[in-house]
Amino acid sequence: MTMLTPRTPAKLAPPGRSRRERKAAELESRTRLAGERLAGISAAPGVRALQSVDASPDGLTRAEAALRLERHGPNVVAQERAPRWYVQLAKAFRNPFIAVLVLLAAVMYWQDPADPGVVILSVMVGISGLLRFWQEYRSGRAADALAQLVTTTCAVQRRAGSGSVPTTLEVPMDQVVPGDVVRLAAGDLIPADLRLLTAKDLMISQAALSGESLPVAKADTRVQDHGQQVTTDPVEADNLALMGTSVTSGTAAGVVVATGSDTWFGSMAGSLAGERPQTNFDTGVRRVSFLLIRFMLVMVPVVFMINGLTKGDWDEAFLFGVAVAVGLTPEMLPMVVSANLARGAVAMARRKVVVKRLNAIQNLGAMDVLCTDKTGTLTEDRIVLDRYLDVHGNEDGEVLEYGYLNAHFQTGLRNLMDRAVIDRVGEAEEVVVDTRFSMVDEIPFDFARRRMSVVLARNPLAGDAGHAGHAGHAEHAEHAEHAEHVMITKGAVEEVLALCTHMTDRGERVELTEQLRWHVTRIAEDNNRRGLRVLAVATRTITDPRESYGVTDEDGLTLVGFLAFLDPPKADAARALEALAVKGIAVKVVTGDNELVAARVCADVGIDVGTVVLGPATDALDDAELRALAARTTVFAKVNPVQKARIVRALQADGHTVGFLGDGINDAAALHDADVGISVDTAVDIAKESADIILLEKDLTVLEQGVLQGRTTFGNTIKYIKMTASSNFGNVFSVLVASAFIPFQPMLAIMLLVQNLVYDIAQLATPWDRMDEEYLRRPRNWDARGIGRFMVTIGPISSIFDIAMFLIMWHVFAADSAADQSLFQSGWFVEGLLSQTLIVHMIRTRKIPFVQSRASWPVMVMTVLAVLTGLWLPFSPLASSLGFVALPAGYFPWLIGVLLAYCTLTQLVKTWYVRRFGTWL
Repeated sequence: MTMLTPRTPAKLAPPGRSRRERKAAELESRTRLAGERLAGISAAPGVRALQSVDASPDGLTRAEAALRLERHGPNVVAQERAPRWYVQLAKAFRNPFIAVLVLLAAVMYWQDPADPGVVILSVMVGISGLLRFWQEYRSGRAADALAQLVTTTCAVQRRAGSGSVPTTLEVPMDQVVPGDVVRLAAGDLIPADLRLLTAKDLMISQAALSGESLPVAKADTRVQDHGQQVTTDPVEADNLALMGTSVTSGTAAGVVVATGSDTWFGSMAGSLAGERPQTNFDTGVRRVSFLLIRFMLVMVPVVFMINGLTKGDWDEAFLFGVAVAVGLTPEMLPMVVSANLARGAVAMARRKVVVKRLNAIQNLGAMDVLCTDKTGTLTEDRIVLDRYLDVHGNEDGEVLEYGYLNAHFQTGLRNLMDRAVIDRVGEAEEVVVDTRFSMVDEIPFDFARRRMSVVLARNPLAGDAGHAGHAGHAEHAEHAEHAEHVMITKGAVEEVLALCTHMTDRGERVELTEQLRWHVTRIAEDNNRRGLRVLAVATRTITDPRESYGVTDEDGLTLVGFLAFLDPPKADAARALEALAVKGIAVKVVTGDNELVAARVCADVGIDVGTVVLGPATDALDDAELRALAARTTVFAKVNPVQKARIVRALQADGHTVGFLGDGINDAAALHDADVGISVDTAVDIAKESADIILLEKDLTVLEQGVLQGRTTFGNTIKYIKMTASSNFGNVFSVLVASAFIPFQPMLAIMLLVQNLVYDIAQLATPWDRMDEEYLRRPRNWDARGIGRFMVTIGPISSIFDIAMFLIMWHVFAADSAADQSLFQSGWFVEGLLSQTLIVHMIRTRKIPFVQSRASWPVMVMTVLAVLTGLWLPFSPLASSLGFVALPAGYFPWLIGVLLAYCTLTQLVKTWYVRRFGTWL
C-alpha cells in the first residue's frame, strides 16, 4: 500500500539567502513534487491508481475511512488566519519611533516622575497604536465577512463492511480521505485531487487554478485503461480533477489520490501561511525612521556637551538634552501615519474597497507596475458569440440560425457556448422556432466525438392544413409521415470537418474538395489566432426519416460555417488602462490562459502586446535573465502559480513597487509576494486571505481611485515628515548656536515640550489636507536620502531667523542677562511656534501658498488656533508656571517682519530646490 507522506519545509527547500527566498524555494519545491506525483498517477492505468491508495472501485469501508482520517488528518489546507486581537494590538506598537518615544518617556520619568512630558508622550504612543489596531481589526472582520458559504459536503461511495453493497453518502468535505470514491455531478466542487474512473460528458471549470475562462473536457480511461498522455502539469491532465475546481456539466466518479496539504492546491497554500515578506512601505518607513534617529543620536550629545561645558550645570544640561531629543523627534509620526492610513481606509471603503492591511494604502500609491489576470479584469468574465461566419469568413445569418436550432433543441445541460448562442437571438425568435420545428432525436455530446447533433422535423404552417374534412386531415398526416428531417451538428472544427463531404457556398451545395477543405480550415485557424474559440456547424437533410438516430448517422454532412466565441473586453477597460498609464503605472498581464486569447484581449483594450512569453520559458532563466525579460515583456501566458510569483519578485528586484490583481488559487502566491496584493470579494478564499486589499467590484476604475487615495495618503505623510523634521532640525541647530553664545538657557525644557505639543496638535489636521494635482500624477516612494537633504537644506533657514530674533531680543529689548532670560525665552518661543506653524503652508506645496495652492479648511483652522495659542500663552494664567512673561507691544512689528522675511526666503529657496533636484515633497 502506497500512502502519502507529509512533507516538511526542511525536506523541501535548502536554506536560502533570506527568509523570503526560502519561502519561494519551498513553494516551488512543494508544487513540483505534488505535480510530479499527480502526473505519475495520470499516466498510469486506473487500476494502478486504485492500487496506489489501496482502494477498490466500490469504495472504502466506513472503518477504513475512519482509520485513514485519523492517519492523514482532516481534508483542509493551511490558511493564513488573522492573529488574535491581543497579538494584533501588540504588533500595532511595533515601530522604531514608538520605541524611541517610550525610551524618552522612561528617561523623563526617571528624571522627574511629575514631568508632564511623560504623560504627553504616553498619550501619543497610545493613540498611535490604538488607531492602527482598531482600523486593521475592523478591516479584518469586514474581510472575513466577505467569505461566502459554499457547499461543504460531497457524494462519497462507501460500504458498511468488506462484503457489503456500496452506498452513496453525503460526507463533509473535510472528512474525505485518500481511497474514497467520489461521485460528481453538475455544480459540484471537487473536494480533493481525484483520478477519474468513469466520466460522461464531463466539463470542469479550472479557472481558479489555470486562469482559463472556458470549461475543459475531462475523461476517464475506463475502456482501454492504458492511461492518458503524460504531462508534467496536473492541471492539463485529461483524467485528473483537482481540488478547487468545479463541475459545470456531466457526471463522473473518481478515486481520491491526495487530500489536504498534499493536494496540488494544498501544496501552494501551505507555503503562504505565516508572516508576509517586507513590502515597499515597511522598507521605506524603516529607512526614514533610522535616518531621523541617527540625526537625534548625533545632535543630542553635542547639545548636552556644549550646555554642560558652557553652563557648568550637568544635571540641567542632561534635562535639556532630553528635551532636545523630544524636540528633534517627530513624536507624532506614528500617530499621523496611522491617522493618515486610517482616513485613507475609510475613504476607500466609500469607493467599495476593503483595506485589510493599512500599510497597503501607501504601497498602492507607490505602485508603478500592476500585474493582473485578464479574466474578469480586462474582460467581462462571460462567453459571448462574437461572430457567425460562412465558409469564406463573412457574417451569415443562416449560420446563426442553424447554431441556434442546435443549442435550443438539445435536452442536455447547456454549456456556456450554447447559452451564448441563445442569448444572441431574441425571445421572439424562440417562439417562432418552436412553431416551425419539432424535436425528433438528439445525439448527445461526448468527449471522444467532441460534437453533438439534433434532428428536427419542419412543422407545416397553419395555412398548409386549410383543407376541410377528413380528406384534409389525411393529406396532412401523409405529409408529416414523409417529411424530411434535418440533422444539425455543432462541435470542434476538426471532428465536424472530418464528417463533411460538401459545403454551402453562397446558397449552393458544393463538393468539399481538398483545396476547399484547406481553405475552410484556414478560416477557422485565422479566428483561433485572433483568440476566438471556434465551433463548426454542419447539416444533413435526411430523406428517409425515422424515430431515432445514432452516431453512425453523423455522416455526409454539409458544412454551413463557423461560430466564434470570446470573453469580451470590458467597455471601460481601455479607458481605465489609459488612466493608469497617465498616472505612471505600467500594466502587465500575467495569465494562465493561452497566448492567443491573451494577445487578442490585450490588443482589444489597447495594450501593446509585443512578444507574448509563455510560463515554461521562464523556468530556464536565472534571476538576472528573468529581471531583464520581465522589464521588456507586457504579456505572460500559460503561467503557473510558481512562475507568477517569480515574475513578481523579478519586477521587485528591478526596483519596482508591484501590485498584483487576481482572484484564483493560482494567484495566491503572487498576491502574497507582491507589495500590494489586490483581490475581489468573489475570489476564492485563499486569494482573499493572501490579499491586502479587496475590491467589491472587479473594476480597474475602482482601482484607479484607490491609487489616487494611496498617493494622497502618502503625500500627507511625507508632508508631515518633511515639515516636522526640517523644522525640528532648524530649532535644534538654533539651540546649538544659542547654547554656545548665550549665558542662560535659550528656552526652558518645559517650553520646548509645550511648543512641540501645540505644533503637533495642529498637525493632526494633516491627514485631511489635499494634494496638488501634479503630485498625484506619478507613483511616489519613500526616499530617505531626499528627506535628509530636505532637512539640512530647509531646516537652517529657520535658524537664520531664530538668530535674528536672538539679536532683536538681546539688543532691542535688552534681554541680555539671566535676570531677563524669561523675556528672551518668551520672545523666541512665540517666534519659533509661529514660524513652525506658518511654514507648514510653505512646505505643503511646491506652488505659491494661499495664491496657487490653498490648504484644506481643517488645516487652516488648526493653523489659526496654533497661532492664537502661541500669542496667548505669554499673557495667560499659565504663563508664570511655564516660565513666560508678557511681551511688550513693540515686539510684534519685529515678529511680523521676521515671519514675512522667513516666508519670502523659504519660497525663494523652494524655487531653487525644485529646479536643482526636480522634486519637493
